Order: sequence, then C-alpha cells, then structure tokens
Amino acid sequence: MDAKKAPVEDWTTDFDHTHPDYAANAHQIWDDLREECPIAHSDRFGGMWMPTRHEDIAAIAANKDGLYTSRGVVVSEVRPDIPAPIGYAPPITSDPPFHAPARKLLLGPFAPRQVQALEPFTREYCHSLVDAALETSNEQGWFDAAIGYSQNIPVKVIAQMLGLPAEDGPVFRRFIHNIIENPVQREIPEEETVEWYFDQQIAKRKANPKPPGEGDLIDHLLNVEIFGEALAPEHVRGTVVLLLVAGIDTTWSSIGSAIWHLAQHPNDLARFRDDPEVRPFAVEEFLRAYAPVTMARMVAEDHELQGCPMKKDDWLLLPFPAGNRDPEAFEDADKFVIDRQKNRHGAFGLGIHRCLGSNLARMELSVALDVFVDRIRDFSLVDPANVRFSTGQIRGPRELPVSVKTNV
Repeated sequence: MDAKKAPVEDWTTDFDHTHPDYAANAHQIWDDLREECPIAHSDRFGGMWMPTRHEDIAAIAANKDGLYTSRGVVVSEVRPDIPAPIGYAPPITSDPPFHAPARKLLLGPFAPRQVQALEPFTREYCHSLVDAALETSNEQGWFDAAIGYSQNIPVKVIAQMLGLPAEDGPVFRRFIHNIIENPVQREIPEEETVEWYFDQQIAKRKANPKPPGEGDLIDHLLNVEIFGEALAPEHVRGTVVLLLVAGIDTTWSSIGSAIWHLAQHPNDLARFRDDPEVRPFAVEEFLRAYAPVTMARMVAEDHELQGCPMKKDDWLLLPFPAGNRDPEAFEDADKFVIDRQKNRHGAFGLGIHRCLGSNLARMELSVALDVFVDRIRDFSLVDPANVRFSTGQIRGPRELPVSVKTNV
C-alpha cells in the first residue's frame, strides 16, 4: 500500500481526502472535525490544512488580505511550477489582477441565453439515456444510474460546447481520473495526457480558423484578446482543460448524488415527482446537501490562522460541502429539506472564483432529474453497499445500481 492510502488513525492530524474511508464517510468526518478541530492538519501531500466551518471557508475564499494563492487548485505531491497570477488553468488558477479579465472572456458563452439554447439538446439526450437504461433494466432487473446516466450528460454537453467528438467520452473520463481522483505524480505516455489531446484540438482550429462569433468555445478563445494581446497557447489550453474537467465531474457528481438521495427517500421522490413547484427548491437543496467540490488553494506567505501556523506553499483545502452542513450557517444543516426557502449555499464556491458555469450546471441538473423522475417514476437502490463514491476533491457516486419499480 502506498503512503497515500495508508490507514488514517486520526482525521484531525492525518486526514487524507483521497482515502476511500473519507469518500464513504465525509459527512460524519466533517461534523466531527467541526466539533473537535475546526482547522485540521495533515503532513500528507507535503502538508495541508482543511477548515470545516462555513465562516472560515468563506473568509479564506474571499482572501481579502492576499494570504492565499490560486496557482494550485488540485492537491498533489508536487507544487505547481506555473506561478500566479496566470497559473496552469486560468481563470481558476489566476490571482488578481489577471483573474478578472481572464474570467470575463468566458462569461458570454456561459450566460443564461447561451445555456437555455442547450436545454432542448440536453433534454433529448437524457431521454435517449433513459431509453437505454430501461432496456438494460428489463434485461437484468437493474441498471447503473451513474455509469449509464449521470456520467454521460455533462460529457455530451461540454463536448458540444467545445466542439469535441462525443465518442471521446472515455478519454475525458480517464483525464478526470488522472487529475482529480488519483493525483499522484507518475509517468503517463505523452499521447495519453490531457495537454497532448488539447494541443491537437487547438492545432486543428488554428489550421482552419473561424471568424469571431463563429465556431465553438475553443475557436472563441483563439479569437479573443486579453490586455490587447491574443491569448498565449498555454492560456487557451489551460482554460479548455479547466472547462472540460470542471464541466464534467462536478455536474455528474451532483446528478448522481441527487438520484442516490431520491432512491433512498421515497417521500422526497414522491414530492419531487408529483409537485412541479417544489423542483426548483429541491435542486438548490441537492446542491447544498450534496455539493461535490472541495477546492484547493495554497498559502502565499507564512501566517497564523486561529492559532494554526500556516507555512508558504502549504496546501489548503476548502470543502464547500462541509460549509454547507455547518449548523451555524444553516438551520437543520444535516437534514435534506426539499422545499428549503432560505438557501444561500456555497456549492458553486465562494469569493472571486465562484463557478462561472453555475447556469449550465443548474440546467443540466434540473433537466437530468426532470427526465429521470418523469420517466422512471419509482426506483430504489439495489443495495446501498454497492454504491461507490469517488475519492479526491470531487465527491459523487461512481457506481449507483438502481432497480426500477415503475416507469413510463
């Protein structure tokens, strides 16, 4: 067993967010840490900290004193060698003053009108997935709602936006596993890296350039400027990598977690199915209760935070889902309240790096659940023990076997 998977004896001093035990018991671990050690520390991955109170997470994300940098957002054994303010995958790895103009370049493609235009495409695709899922269920008595449904939807949508071949879905999944779920430094053949893949895609577009306003999102990035200059090749590639990874794993995890919940709570399933007016509130509550993302930052300079001696280049995990379950921030924080009215959750992050794709994610989650529940009227888990959650900084079901009771 390698060091990364060594048993965790004490989550307050030796936590490991990539450990299977963390994936299986994250909610309880956050609750325990919030009571016993609100800012936990671990020597793993070269040293890292993890706050679990909403107040601390929000303050660090706001970064008003510039004590933290965004140049590293995925924890690994090595520190990123591309410095701020640009970073590896702008704008999420960018610090001010570069961050704001880099983010602004992407606001148009993810604006509500652009997202609404993708809704019919998304809905039609969800219906095709349900058709296939029901066929599988009829043959074997169950189907995997993660592998056969939730994990396909954002892959199809982001591939459409980026102009990528839909059949490359398995390739995208491999990228996500290497980057998010298994962030261990190791040798990977160049042609299997995400960098190589997108270098080829960018080269194709450069060989056949499209005029501004035409083409896909990669064409858009090749046509825009920042500070009066075209984007550097590394900027284009890094941003596209960000959009692929952030646009796929987070959303499929949210969809899968919502289905996982409904499969175990028949009263919530019935309410969602029979009361269309509750659905928008339910979507927000799914996002709060099962927020998938734990973002990372790096300490920019030595300082103390509530007595914790943070050193330059220490990793700092920001578990937004832990903040969403803080009883100091939310009433009945540990309960899923399907019609919760006051719900200023942090599922899409906090501070300047709040997810710019939130409109797209909400649309995909809403459409995916509408189609799934309207078509598969009653369903349950085959066996809770057979559900497997992902490890790492994005948490959601990777295997989710469900049995269908009634469908249309």
